[in-house]
Amino acid sequence: MDSVRLRLIKPSLIGFQNGISMTMSHEDQLCIIHQYAYRNIISLRSSKTCYTIECKFFLSLCGESRDSVLLLPTESYRRSSSSSSVSLPCRSRVGVNPNHLTVCTYCRLSLVVKELSGSDSGASSKVGMQGRKKNPTCTWNWQAQRVRIINLIANSLEINLSLLFGSSDIDENYLSFISKCTFSLYEIQALLKDADTREGLARIIGTISTKYRRTAESCASILHLIYKFDYTVPHLAELVAAAEKKFGDGCVAISLVREIGRTDSKEYVRDGAGAENIGRFLVELADKSPKLMSTNVGVLVPHFGGESYKIRNALVGVLGKLVCKAYKDVEGEVSSKCLQLRAKQAMLEILLERCRDVSAYSRSRVLQVWAELCEVHAVSIGLWNELAVVASGRLEDKSAMVRKSALILLVTMLQHNPFGPQLRVAAFEATLEKFKDKLQSMEPPVTSDINLEDDNQEDGVVAEQGESVSDSCLTSTEEQHQDNDAIIPEIGNLEQTRALVASLEAGLRFSRCITSLMPTLVQLLASSSITDVENTILLLMRCRQFQIDGSDASLRRMLPLVFSQDKSIYEAVENTFTTIYIGKNPMETARNLLNLAMDLSIGDLGALEILISSLMSKGEISNGTISALWDIFSFNVNGVAAAQSRGSLSILCMAAKSTPAILGSHLQDIIDIGFGRWAKEETLLARTACIALERLSEEDKDKLRTTSNKVFGILHNLITGFWLPENIWYATVDKAIRTIYALHPLPEAFAADIVKNSITSCSQCLQQSLVDSRCFGLNSGSGRVRVFWVELGRFLFVISHIALSQLVYIEACVQNIRKQKLKKEKLKIETETINGLTKETEIQGINAELGLGVSEDAIIDSLSERAEKEIVSGGSIEKNLIGYCAPFLSKLCRNLNLMQKFPELQASAMLALCRLMIVDSDFCESNLQLLFTVVESASTETVRSNCTVALGDLAVRFPNLLEPWTENMYARLRDPSVSVRKNAVLVLSHLILNDMMKVKGYIYEMTMRIEDEDERIASLAKLFFNELSKKGSNPIYNLLPDILSSLSNQNISEDAFNNIMQFLINSIKKDKQMEALVEKLCNRFSGATDNRQWKHIAYCLSQLTFSEKGLKKLIESFKAYEHALCDESVMDHFRSIINKCKKFGKAEIKSYIDEFEEKLNKIHTYRKEQEATARNAQVHQQNYGSLEDFLTRENTSAWDSAEESEYSLSGVINPSLGGKSISSGEGGSLETNDATSKESCVSSIANECETDGTEVQSSKTKRDNQRCYQYPNISGEKMS
Repeated sequence: MDSVRLRLIKPSLIGFQNGISMTMSHEDQLCIIHQYAYRNIISLRSSKTCYTIECKFFLSLCGESRDSVLLLPTESYRRSSSSSSVSLPCRSRVGVNPNHLTVCTYCRLSLVVKELSGSDSGASSKVGMQGRKKNPTCTWNWQAQRVRIINLIANSLEINLSLLFGSSDIDENYLSFISKCTFSLYEIQALLKDADTREGLARIIGTISTKYRRTAESCASILHLIYKFDYTVPHLAELVAAAEKKFGDGCVAISLVREIGRTDSKEYVRDGAGAENIGRFLVELADKSPKLMSTNVGVLVPHFGGESYKIRNALVGVLGKLVCKAYKDVEGEVSSKCLQLRAKQAMLEILLERCRDVSAYSRSRVLQVWAELCEVHAVSIGLWNELAVVASGRLEDKSAMVRKSALILLVTMLQHNPFGPQLRVAAFEATLEKFKDKLQSMEPPVTSDINLEDDNQEDGVVAEQGESVSDSCLTSTEEQHQDNDAIIPEIGNLEQTRALVASLEAGLRFSRCITSLMPTLVQLLASSSITDVENTILLLMRCRQFQIDGSDASLRRMLPLVFSQDKSIYEAVENTFTTIYIGKNPMETARNLLNLAMDLSIGDLGALEILISSLMSKGEISNGTISALWDIFSFNVNGVAAAQSRGSLSILCMAAKSTPAILGSHLQDIIDIGFGRWAKEETLLARTACIALERLSEEDKDKLRTTSNKVFGILHNLITGFWLPENIWYATVDKAIRTIYALHPLPEAFAADIVKNSITSCSQCLQQSLVDSRCFGLNSGSGRVRVFWVELGRFLFVISHIALSQLVYIEACVQNIRKQKLKKEKLKIETETINGLTKETEIQGINAELGLGVSEDAIIDSLSERAEKEIVSGGSIEKNLIGYCAPFLSKLCRNLNLMQKFPELQASAMLALCRLMIVDSDFCESNLQLLFTVVESASTETVRSNCTVALGDLAVRFPNLLEPWTENMYARLRDPSVSVRKNAVLVLSHLILNDMMKVKGYIYEMTMRIEDEDERIASLAKLFFNELSKKGSNPIYNLLPDILSSLSNQNISEDAFNNIMQFLINSIKKDKQMEALVEKLCNRFSGATDNRQWKHIAYCLSQLTFSEKGLKKLIESFKAYEHALCDESVMDHFRSIINKCKKFGKAEIKSYIDEFEEKLNKIHTYRKEQEATARNAQVHQQNYGSLEDFLTRENTSAWDSAEESEYSLSGVINPSLGGKSISSGEGGSLETNDATSKESCVSSIANECETDGTEVQSSKTKRDNQRCYQYPNISGEKMS
């Protein structure tokens, strides 16, 4: 039947297929090679319909009995041929026809391709259902049939087909058809998931490519698949490796590698996806066939100089695989071993060189490869330290991914180091010194120069020591680490001793290298990259595990990271803390926490409190650890000092923050030990005991209020007594007053008694000092007088702190009242919903709607405000105790002469003044001028620093009062003291970031702190602007033009200005904001009159990221900055902008850029000439004055003397000669342009030339000369 008719007659297709199936089932299987059957199969394959189940079944089984003969080994054919008396072709003896094999292969592959094409899956499923209904026994397991067909074709190709075809040349069309179909099957991703199918396809391609020498065609198809389908890469690499392994011929792999090597590197740049697939293929091939790849990698090495970083990354991976596998077991002769070792060394040197690649992706990939090499122990000791130095340097890389890879590499190097489990520098130095002495004693009298760092010797020592720390390490070295005074063991002969010394020297260098990294790792803990922080913590943990010097101190620097808002960083810190300090032994855990707490600063103690509280709530800290801490606090453990007792109580207070009940069982111990004789030995113990009392549970507090008054007497004596040192007294009294307000049932009454006693004590001290010195001013430096000033300072501290605590107490009471009110309202609403509304509630609702009822909240607010007023000012004529002390404090602070004599008193007085100002608004307003005067003129930085912090608190409490003083607050950023500037940065950052202060024009003061001399302040300023850029739509975008103008008027260096503006501009990420900034900055040129401002604006423009719209706005604003192009620095910045914009890919944009560049150059030249001309005119006018003065001077001089004298114009500058001054000496001529003549009011004389060359004066010139006196020609020629 004709194929065209088959497509036209669709209803008869199923019957047509059934006819073919019947023919193949009833007739002999060789009928498939008959012309009518073969044409029917071809017609059926060309149609778009799917095969029926019966047709599939018989097509897959066609010729199967004959194929069994083809699967016999080749040797059987040869034995049959040799035993036969008549020389007949093999196909004649076995009865197989080559056409039969060709047709069967065609049918089977057609079936597989058509089935997998999925052209009509719905029809196929319907046909399948009909077939199963008619003949349930004829089921179709397609996967099994597919694998069987592919394996049959692969088996038929692996036998010697030349015996069948009668010629050594197999039909090319036959092989091409199989190859084409097989490669088309590789494009189906689902098919490659089946291992059996994938193996069969690989056998077919490998056989055709290797056995039948179709390498070129197969390589082209393989490369096509690699470029187009990324999922085929690992399977194709497996195919190539399997072909090389099975046939012992790597022609396919070699051809592919050479073809990849010959490809131009620019092609890989244009096709990024293809380059990535090629790279993956090379790495997979190197992993599966390292020996073959090592002999052909030379053709790929030139691509290290290419532009595609993806290919460079792949080559780095290839070299890593080759070093790991190709040279693992070096065998053969000595010469071949040397060549292989040299090749390995060359690859390692290339990998070291690639650590400095221009691409961050390549640098990161190289470090990852080095980490893999360290894991498999493929790095010798000779390269170990060099690699460590390179990795250490990459920790300061600008790319976060490179730093991450470097940190992981250093962790891997520590885990697999060949030097031992302990890497203390001191231990290595001691051990090395002893072995050097022993080596010196073993050396013969005459020795030759021996390289102690020979790689072969070192490799041998490494083999003796073990591959890594996890397996084994140097026995003698470990013993020396454990006991430096131990006897040196006998290790062998002289050569072994030399190798050991070399190994110890390498270990010492490695230990010193890791130790030197501690400052860098501490800096990385503060990195903005999360991966930096996490991997740095991991590396520090490994350093502590290997006892690296300084690792413990560096790990403690991670504690402030618990305040990080990133959850992953907090979890990393918590897990590290648990691993290091929380153990299974309770006493050991208690001592670990105790030793940690005693060495931490105040800020780190706050972080430790958060960690311990969190671990306590999670149950990570056991009850046994708490009991062990109580034993240490109570001196139940031998050898406990008072400082350790105080440290254990501090840790218990931290744990009580989440579990307050742990303090109630030892309340009496806290009172007896905390305020007893041990408190005099450890002065901070009383302060810690106050914290413990403050953190008691509510039940324990109630119990303490009702049963014991001893505690309050102790606290009273603590505040009014003198047994604590002055530096400890202030911190202890602070906690004691807070404890009183937390525990006492009537804290205000008890605080009043304390104030009265303090006043009495201060008055007695004053009277005693007056008795001792009749005149107070004459002997102000005596000891008794100084005691009075100290007592006065303590008194002021007590009253101010009580006033502040009273304010906090009032606010706490108001909050409790509001909570109770809310509870009552909820209960009332619940009862009303159940019982219904009452008359009283209805009346209250009506009054509330009419505005007649007074809100309870308003009453509470008024009472709260009244109570706060009574603290300092008082609500009546009679003032309270603190109200009487406030005017005295104000007058005392205004006595600046007295404050300068006693700086300690000034510090206490100003601190008390600030606290009272925080409490009362009227007192704050009346003393605000005094506060700013002191903060600007105080001689001690402590007073200025404290006042700066107080200004932040006042701005939070009374923002309207502080708003007019905003400029003065920003002025603290210019203070000469580092501590004052730091506090000013912290205060302003807190106010601005929390929306308590508006960002105004004075923000430029903060930007100048980016270039502060102190690194800490500079880091805080940068952190502030980073956080500010995250708020809303980035306020820095709106502030940048004003900051630019303000900084231009400040006296700062150009480098500082550039660094500041570059940092601020980098914080702007949005393209729209960048485009708008272009227009804003260009408009700033019109208002700038100074060249310095032009340079600054142009520099800011050069730092912007330009898009097409931004470039368009720059070109449109040309008139705004046209006048500034005469400056060379401005022009340089515009040239850098043009160089940036030239990177745009579109040809149209490049043409616009070229036109714009040409226009800039023309205007620059023109403006430069104009500027030079203006300078000439100005100089000319300065030298000769006005035209009248010139004419008068010429009239008074004689014409002869004028001819003889030289007319010097050395000050005139000719712009055409590059701005050089021109004189008339030696008969030189000077040409002046029209502009110069007009500016100097000197008329030029135009000469007309006749044909004979003589000069004739024009008529216009003659008329002008009648009105203007002739003057000598500058060129020395006589005028016509």
